[in-house]
Amino acid sequence: MSASTDLGTLTDFFDRYGVALTAGDLPALAGCYALPGLVVSDTYSFAFSTPAAVTLSFVGAAPDYQERELIAAHALIEDVQQVSALLTMVAVEWEFLDSSGGRVPGERYRYLLRATETGPLICTVVRVG
Repeated sequence: MSASTDLGTLTDFFDRYGVALTAGDLPALAGCYALPGLVVSDTYSFAFSTPAAVTLSFVGAAPDYQERELIAAHALIEDVQQVSALLTMVAVEWEFLDSSGGRVPGERYRYLLRATETGPLICTVVRVG
């Protein structure tokens, strides 16, 4: 097993993540994370060590997406760097689609992914820009 820099594998992973995000599928979102994990931004950081903690961190996201009428999320992979044998850093800009078919620019993140037997999992999320 080794860190994936294959764009097909990474695109599939972020496609599943984006579907779970906009659908509010909290168990599927939690399943995208390695434990323990970390989220970092300019104003806060938090760690989580259980699927329930990951789920709680996304509870407010689904209503926000519904209120903004965002129906799909697409990860534009900007950069991929193999960090170690099992870790890959992926720079992503999220682009959303609203209910009228319009594109809505999203935010940029860096995801540190760990290779596992079942595919990549998110270890750390850093909000950038």
